[in-house]
Amino acid sequence: MLSVFVPSEFSLKKATATDLGALPEGAVWVDLVNPTVEEDRAVEKLAGIAVPTREDMQEIEISSRLYIENSARYMTATLMCQSDTDMPRTTAVTFILTGHRLVTVRYDLPKPFALVENKLARACSPGITGEQVLMELLDAVIDRCADILERCGADIDQVSHDIFEPESERHGHAKQYSQILIAIGRKGDLTSKVRESLVSIGRLVTFLSAVVEGVKWSKDMREQLKTMQRDVASLTDHASYLSNKITFVLDAMLGVVNLEQNNIIKLFSVMAVVLMPPTLIASIYGMNFKMMPELEWTHGYPFALVLMLIAAVVPYWIFKWKKWL
Repeated sequence: MLSVFVPSEFSLKKATATDLGALPEGAVWVDLVNPTVEEDRAVEKLAGIAVPTREDMQEIEISSRLYIENSARYMTATLMCQSDTDMPRTTAVTFILTGHRLVTVRYDLPKPFALVENKLARACSPGITGEQVLMELLDAVIDRCADILERCGADIDQVSHDIFEPESERHGHAKQYSQILIAIGRKGDLTSKVRESLVSIGRLVTFLSAVVEGVKWSKDMREQLKTMQRDVASLTDHASYLSNKITFVLDAMLGVVNLEQNNIIKLFSVMAVVLMPPTLIASIYGMNFKMMPELEWTHGYPFALVLMLIAAVVPYWIFKWKKWL
């Protein structure tokens, strides 16, 4: 799908191109979503650029993601998608600045794009340029990453509370621990993806700051780039902090599970020790020897029962006295 955004009075109008041979020259933003070969060619003809393929966008080398070709600046970043679901993923998005026009190429639907489209459709400067649209997109992407990290941090705090809650409030241990481990795994995966996205955005902003040195960008836009660099750096540090916290919470969870297992094993061991003397006594008097004096004793049966009871209570009392239970 190919969408063309043309500035009008205080707004940015979106038009889905129907005639690929007549794209508007005044377009400041051309958005390619899962583009076809015909759409690629139409945009290349309009902007005088080479639209990268999906395989090119997935390259991880810096030289393949950030470069200048025929005066056009190609910048590919990794953005978050479906972060509100149980299956978050990342996608590569390419931003191409050529002249004062921005071309974006993507194969997914990151939420910041929809937010920026709605924002610019409501109100924007009549003389808006592709550079300003790019700044809006990057700002929305960084804000989105911050929101995800904030939500992830709150969820990790809740998981930590569930692990260290008072023992009297715990119930359904096995099921609860399984859910906690799943939650920890999901938050760890989400945090690692956000950190990957922030690293790629940080590289893009640094590259953009370097290439605009010889370009007449406004002072406000340069200051905005510096602010973005600081925000990305702080968010990357926060993502690293959350990763360390998730590791700590996971270790704590595994430690709690081990303690629970040890308590269960200790209980079985105590029960085995407590029942061992009565079992021994019952085994002795269960032997079929002819000469056993107690067999002819009138009070032999109650005596054996009392003896087995005493033999069970004494070890239990010793364990309690030693504080082994």
